[in-house]
Amino acid sequence: MTDDLESLHSETAAALRAAADLRAWDTVRVGVLGKNGKLTALLKQLGTVPAEQRRERGAALNRLKDALAALIEARRLELEEADLASRLAAERIDPTLPPRPVPAGLIHPISRTMEEMAAIFGAMGFAIAEGPDVESDWHNFGALNIPAHHPARADHDTFYLPPATEDSPPPVLRTHTSPVQVRAMLRQQPPLRVVVMGRTYRADHDATHSPMFHQLEGLAIDRDLTLGHLKGCLIDFLRSFFGIATLPVRFRASYFPFTEPSMEVDIGWNRRTGELGGGGDWLEILGSGMVHPKVLANVGIDPSVWQGFAFGMGVERVTMLKHGIPDLRPFYDSDIRWLRHYGTTPLAPAMLHEGV
Repeated sequence: MTDDLESLHSETAAALRAAADLRAWDTVRVGVLGKNGKLTALLKQLGTVPAEQRRERGAALNRLKDALAALIEARRLELEEADLASRLAAERIDPTLPPRPVPAGLIHPISRTMEEMAAIFGAMGFAIAEGPDVESDWHNFGALNIPAHHPARADHDTFYLPPATEDSPPPVLRTHTSPVQVRAMLRQQPPLRVVVMGRTYRADHDATHSPMFHQLEGLAIDRDLTLGHLKGCLIDFLRSFFGIATLPVRFRASYFPFTEPSMEVDIGWNRRTGELGGGGDWLEILGSGMVHPKVLANVGIDPSVWQGFAFGMGVERVTMLKHGIPDLRPFYDSDIRWLRHYGTTPLAPAMLHEGV
């Protein structure tokens, strides 16, 4: 190797050692092997070398090119390893440190209300019953003494699904959770106490109504049950749920096809301020009554031996009253800001108030 080639080799090796990062390394590589690099220039000058020296000069240039390429590649690997080691050192974590705080998940107010209801009625001896969202006409209407001409059966109020055959009545999205009570009475001989919580569907939508909403219904069947048992059960529940030991509760005569006698239940509140428990005004909260003898007979229970009471309420309605929520629609808007305001931590138990 001639002096100029040895000089280029030494110069390149020194420049590579001085390159502190991949950017500087690339500058050296381009300066030697690039289109306008020093070695490229020497290769271009090979044609000017005398013919008798050209072969030896060309061989020397090729050897130099291979040597420089090896030096450059070796330095690239060194710099990449150093860069990786530096990043790993900078990103190293200490597993003994406590974790960073992260936002905790919150329970939706509807789910929380149903947990509280289940806890209160569970303490009274009620079991939880479940059933399908798609019901037969008989379970949803017929077994509950709802006649064929009743307005609840109209298309503008009920979601009907395609029937299995032309002659069969179409199934429905259940309009209340009462069909689960029918299924419970068919499945289990009395005495029994069940509460049903779940989704129901009606063709209605505004600030206080939703086409899908949640209901809780309760049913008790036993010998010698009276209106007094129904009133005591509901008064205890309402005072416990709202946390007001002296909450005024009023029962008014009403009508439901599946109970006789039937009663609406009101609680005391202040119409002007919305405060529960006082103010001299009344707010309807739920419906109730003694199970109609025809309903008992429809499910094979002798109404001359067994009596029962039933009640039902909208879960969204009582949730809005308890937490002061003015509009129903945000319950289903999936707005994380709303949930952070009204949601509750999963670590807080569903509280049972005194008297339950």
